[in-house]
Formats: sequence, structure tokens, C-alpha cells
Amino acid sequence: MEEKLKEIVERTFCKLESVIDNKELAALKVEILGKNGELTGILRNLKDLPADKRPMAGKLVNDARTRLEEAFDKKFKKLYEEELSKKLDEEKIDITIEGKDRKKGGLHPLTIVKNSVIDFFSSLGFMVVDSPEIETDYYNFKALNTPDNHPARDMQDTFYITSNILLRTQTSAGQIRTMEKIKPPIKMINIGRVFRADDVDATHSPVFHQIEGLVVDNHITMCDLKGILDRFARFFFGENTKTRFRPSYFPFTEPSVEVDASCPYCGGKGCRVCKGTGWIEILGAGMVNRNVLKNCDINPDEYTGFAFGIGLDRITVIRYGINDMRLEFENDLRFLKQFN
Repeated sequence: MEEKLKEIVERTFCKLESVIDNKELAALKVEILGKNGELTGILRNLKDLPADKRPMAGKLVNDARTRLEEAFDKKFKKLYEEELSKKLDEEKIDITIEGKDRKKGGLHPLTIVKNSVIDFFSSLGFMVVDSPEIETDYYNFKALNTPDNHPARDMQDTFYITSNILLRTQTSAGQIRTMEKIKPPIKMINIGRVFRADDVDATHSPVFHQIEGLVVDNHITMCDLKGILDRFARFFFGENTKTRFRPSYFPFTEPSVEVDASCPYCGGKGCRVCKGTGWIEILGAGMVNRNVLKNCDINPDEYTGFAFGIGLDRITVIRYGINDMRLEFENDLRFLKQFN
């Protein structure tokens, strides 16, 4: 038996030297140490030996088994390390190769302009307020000096939810809510979406954005309004920008004006963008109507104020030379990535 065990161990060691992968190693281990393996067969036959020889024979078999298991473990570890080393060599990363370009996101042009406007007016002491997009008829019309059957209502095609609830047509509704909560002095801007039943084309949309501004205090005059808007136009379109006021009409301001800025593309000489006039309309404004102040329980004999409304989408189109306002809402990545 001792010779047989020695022969099995030596033969197995020789075979282990030529094993090249784990599959072959597992097959050899089953052949020698498996349930029906050679060494297991010898161990099973120990019962046929005389009782006094069984302990010594058992020790010889166990010693051989221990040597073989250690050899198999050593071979397995060696194969694993060789396989890992080969894998690392084949899959190593060459850090000298340029990596994939990770595309960076950016702000939407409307957001860029909105932030710029907020920065400008905040630097002048204006606070930024918010107001609901779903409004009542009172805040959107009546408190702004636009009662039932007022002809100015025909200027705005309104989305009504009920007879009294609607989608706001103007951020001017935020004026009333602010003046109800805060008494003069007031300096505020309100930026948000407004809604009007309008056809979609290159210059119109049923959803667009307005910037509402309001100042109420003692001795506020049209000169204050002109000074603020002149300064804004130069900040936004360039230091050489000029402005002009044209008489207009809004029910919540009196007097009312439309404000034009000299064309930033031709410097006022006339071009395709300004249709040869040298001017581009940028906003509407005026002195707050006395009735509006009264509706907010502010004494118009003590306080005066001015208000202005800027189309955020319009000045964004002008600043970036966008020829179709629909591009601002379609989220086409080919358009948006230009502003990254």
C-alpha cells in the first residue's frame, strides 16, 4: 500500500506540472481525490485490512491526501495569479489615450437673460417677488383699472378657467399683490410666465415671459422712470444705446409710453433687424394710475409711482439675434448647445 500511495502522489505531481487551466486541474482533482478517485478507493479498502494494521495504513493514506490537497491548492493559486496577470495586461488602461468628450450642460438663453436682469435691478435695490400664474379676474383686470366691459380687455385674448379664474395675461397682477402686502416705499420686479390665446409663429406664442417692475414712493416722476430705463438699456444692449419714449395707452398707467432702444446691430442707422428705422421696441411703461393706487389703499395724493413691463423672450431674441421665438421653447439641442 505504501508503494501504491507513493506512486499515486508522484504521478499526480507530474500531471500537475503540465496542467494549464482550472478546468483541467478540477478534472485531475476529481480523478485522484473525488468520490470515486484513486486515493478514495484505497481509503475505502482499509476495512479489509487486519485490525492492527489499519491505524498505520490510515495514517499513510491521510498523509498522502494532505500532500496532494496542498499541491492542488498551490497549483490553483498559481493558475489564478497567472490568469489575473494576463487579464490585467490585456485590459490595462493606457492613460496617454485621450478620453471621451463629456458634454457639459448649460443654461437656457432665457435663464441667462433672466439672471442678468435680476442682477441689474437687484443692484439698484429692487426686490424680486413672485405671484401666481393662475389668477382671479380681480387681480388680473379689475384692480388694474380694467373693469368689466372695458375695451382694453379686448387687447388680451384670455384663457379663462372659470368666469372668475384665469391664467394671468400679464405679470402686472403681481403689482397689486405686492402693494396690498407692502406699503411705500416699494421697489420690486416680478418675472414669470404669462398666457394669451395667440397663434404660434416666429414672433408670437400663447406662453411667454414678462418682467414687471414697480416703484412707488414720494415724489416719483417720469424722469425717474426714464433714468432707470435708460440705464437698463445701456446695461443690456451696450453703453452707446439710446432710448426714446412714444405715447401709448395702458389702463393701469397714466401717462403711458412705449419705449424703444436704438438698434444694437446697426447703431441706429437702419438695418433688416430694425426694419430700417434704427429703433427696436423693448417695453411698455408709465406712471401708475391713481385708481390703481387707490385700489391698494395707497394715497395717490401722497405717493406716486411708475411701472414697466419687459418681454423677456423679446429682449432675449434681440440680444442673441434669434430669428424665430419658437426656438426658445422647442428645446432643440442644436440650438441650446450654442449657449453652453
